[in-house]
Parts: sequence; structure tokens; C-alpha cells
Amino acid sequence: MAEALCRVELTDSFLARLHAIEAFLTEADAAFAYDDLLAGLRATVVPNLARFPLMGRRYLDQPPQSVEALEQLSKLPAGAADSLRVYLHGDYLMLYAVMNEGVYLLSIRHHRQLSFDFSGLWPA
Repeated sequence: MAEALCRVELTDSFLARLHAIEAFLTEADAAFAYDDLLAGLRATVVPNLARFPLMGRRYLDQPPQSVEALEQLSKLPAGAADSLRVYLHGDYLMLYAVMNEGVYLLSIRHHRQLSFDFSGLWPA
């Protein structure tokens, strides 16, 4: 008997972060790493999440402490924050949600990317 697989979807915010990673890696002269990332998403991440959607650690196991993050969590519908999970894959951290029989990839970051837009905060 074939096991039931969850549907895995990439959200617009995830795709936007992928483009930011591509720019980051191109600027770092490591464009090959972006190809490796895409291959890893196809061959490992998506199949793993389809089979084992709860494999990542719960996001709220280590709740955010910044005012901004707490504000964003408070805007989510009741119970939605409990569906958030974190998946580590190589140099990447992904945030995803498991809801309605599906997995939704929400965000991705390379561990060396800055979390703040310093050039936007302090223009030259």
C-alpha cells in the first residue's frame, strides 16, 4: 500500500527569499551553490516534507523574543502559530507551516545572510 503524501507548496514569500539567496550567492561568487540549493530542495527537502511533514522542530519550542516577531505572531489567526516548524538543510534554515493536509514553505535563509537590510537602514 502506498503511503499518503502531503502536498508541498512554495509560497510567494519563500520564492522571494530564494531570489534574495540567489543574489547573495552570486555577489559572493558562489552561484554554483544556488544550483546545489535548488537540487537539494527538489531531491531532499520537498520529498522529506511530503512524507514526514512534522519532521522539523516546532517554531514555538524556542519562541521569539523580539517585539517585532511577537507582534507578527499576534496577528496570526488563533492556533496558526502552532503549525509553524523549522527545517535545517545544509546552510539553510526554512520556516514552514503544516495546515489543511499540506506543507507550505514560508521562508528560507542562508545562515550567512544578514537578517537586517543595513544599506536600507543607513544609506550612504
